[in-house]
Amino acid sequence: MKIIKRNKTEVDFDITKIINAVTKANDAARESERMTPTQIMRIADSVEKKCEEMGRALSVEEIQDLVEKQIMAHGAYEVAKLYITYRYTRSLIRQSNTTDASILTLIECNNEELKQENSNKNPTVNSVQRDYMAGEVSKDITQRILLPQDIVDAHNQGLIHFHDSDYFAQHMHNCDLVNLEDMLQNGTVISGTMIEKPHSFSTACNIATQIIAQVASNQYGGQSISLTHLAPFVQISREKIRKNALKELEAVGLTLDEKNLSELVEKRLREEIERGVQTIQYQVVTLLTTNGQAPFVTVFMYLNEAKDPQLKKDLAMIIEEVLKQRIQGVKNESGVYVTPAFPKLIYVLEEDNIKEDSPYWYLTRLAAKCTAKRMVPDYISEKIMLQLKVDKNGNGNCYTCMGCRSFLTPYVDEEGKPKYYGRFNQGVVTINLVDVACTACSETRNEDKFWRVLNERLEICHRALRARHDRLEGTLSDAAPILWQYGALARLKKGEPITKLLYGGYSTLSLGYAGLWECVYEVTGKKLTEAEGEEFGLKVMQALNDACAKWKAEENIDYSLYGTPLESTTYKFAKCLQRRFGMIKGVTDKNYITNSYHVHVTEKMDAFSKLALESKFQRLSPGGAISYVEVPDMQNNLEAVLDVMKFIYDNIMYAELNTKSDYCQVCGFDGEIQIEEKEGKLIWRCPNCGNEDQAKLNVARRTCGYIGTQFWNQGRTQEIRERVLHL
Repeated sequence: MKIIKRNKTEVDFDITKIINAVTKANDAARESERMTPTQIMRIADSVEKKCEEMGRALSVEEIQDLVEKQIMAHGAYEVAKLYITYRYTRSLIRQSNTTDASILTLIECNNEELKQENSNKNPTVNSVQRDYMAGEVSKDITQRILLPQDIVDAHNQGLIHFHDSDYFAQHMHNCDLVNLEDMLQNGTVISGTMIEKPHSFSTACNIATQIIAQVASNQYGGQSISLTHLAPFVQISREKIRKNALKELEAVGLTLDEKNLSELVEKRLREEIERGVQTIQYQVVTLLTTNGQAPFVTVFMYLNEAKDPQLKKDLAMIIEEVLKQRIQGVKNESGVYVTPAFPKLIYVLEEDNIKEDSPYWYLTRLAAKCTAKRMVPDYISEKIMLQLKVDKNGNGNCYTCMGCRSFLTPYVDEEGKPKYYGRFNQGVVTINLVDVACTACSETRNEDKFWRVLNERLEICHRALRARHDRLEGTLSDAAPILWQYGALARLKKGEPITKLLYGGYSTLSLGYAGLWECVYEVTGKKLTEAEGEEFGLKVMQALNDACAKWKAEENIDYSLYGTPLESTTYKFAKCLQRRFGMIKGVTDKNYITNSYHVHVTEKMDAFSKLALESKFQRLSPGGAISYVEVPDMQNNLEAVLDVMKFIYDNIMYAELNTKSDYCQVCGFDGEIQIEEKEGKLIWRCPNCGNEDQAKLNVARRTCGYIGTQFWNQGRTQEIRERVLHL
């Protein structure tokens, strides 16, 4: 059995430390109030038993809470008082320096919390450690100086989550849609060097990767680019290749008829497209940005974004090559093709590709093959999105998210045209809906009290979101020239503040939410899949939307409801809930809480019923949401994958299929690596050879709308283990 110390290191449980601590408090008490050694041993045994029953590694603070309760249960109130006083005194001493211990432990690679905070960061690498060290300092400054104490307390208690406090000290924003079209067509500046409009497709791809790296180093969330912005350079390369081919033929005294010449040009053009796409795939995977990981980038594939027929055909060629290369994967250190985490791919289902007789159906079949093998692409339904994303002109719009699920709200510029590329999200604060429900129903189910507590917590979230906004207000464009001066998001002058981009809907602030499933069950006693539970869940979602609308109307700032992709926080919230409310069956008895509005991972239902139900909630999550279905190996059942894709097109805006894609470097096993329990801890194990060394396992799982490859904390690992299949 393991425990997590205050410096986040994980060590073996040692009952003698409990005995020694209680004995010291006992010795300091009056003789008449002291316990016997037998009583002290019973206290220690009871604590050990409760720790074992939890089925996870507890923190020192949690164990000390259990010790306090056991001392008081034995009626030794003076001993309990002395024990509590000692704890408080030590806490005051630790508060004098909140960063040194955590920094030292991460340098030595034994900080369990940070080791598993981000499933795409390797904490043993110097650049990641440097980012984490800076993050620890930023968290400390944020909590001690920059944020109001009640917001800090709400965050630490798990009532809310103030996201990305490790970047808050700097004037940085969350995620964005890169205006790649502007930067490629009109030129940009990278590290003080002028980059002019490229003269070939391959050069455009190379420049795009440099832009991606620069953007990733100047914000902390995801970014998205569209392949449509690269498509015009296919024609430029076509003309260039044709011109060079004619010169070559002339040089050797040969001629070709138009048909053969065109075939030669197209063959060479496809070779260039292959090289260009390979540049994007391999550079994104191998780039290491200043935050210690590969750029969190999404590549958008939307045929109807190209309005010119020839441009659409050229875009289709790029999409085809992207899918083919992702199906192949990338080689790991052993030279075996595995599934990369990035770039994330999004494929739009539309009239031109959703039916067998559609002109681009071949791309959809290729996308299905890619999903079955590599878990991507994810799917956006143009049909549903046009219904949901309606701008003030009354027109529906289809566009990509900024990373894994964060969507901008519809926006029309001064010329009356819809605008999405060049816009961004200021930041996220998430409300723990489970805590709201448990607080309101601590004695008995009370829906009226639930709404009162919800409004109180929303006001805390509102002020926390305003803190994010206020931190960005007044930021000069010089802070990130690639973003604000050279086209990624804007072309402001040097020294010009970005303030005007924070108002009027140009950018958004996201109110995140988590644990709707458990919240509904605690208040109503019904599941989200039952009529009464569904009705209450939709009421909660509407209330969250109403709060965002109210704040937006009052402040001219675009607040939007966002289905938070909890990663490490799902575990943090679960631990906080257990500490505050104990074990409540169906509510707090897991080491994780459910993401956003999702149906619980253990709930048995078919893929189509799940997507149909969740589509009702996705409509009420305009700032971002994604639904998924868990499926087995589908490589030999592409027709079933295509059936799910068709259902997505007709029923839900944004969804994905979770397959498995693992590899054991020890024995060469290519299948699903298993999760097993060992000494009270969940570990990953090859079912073929028994290998448990994470450094020699390639495991890819989608956990928060994106693929992770560096493993997860115990809470998220339990959630992955308990997922049921929907097909």
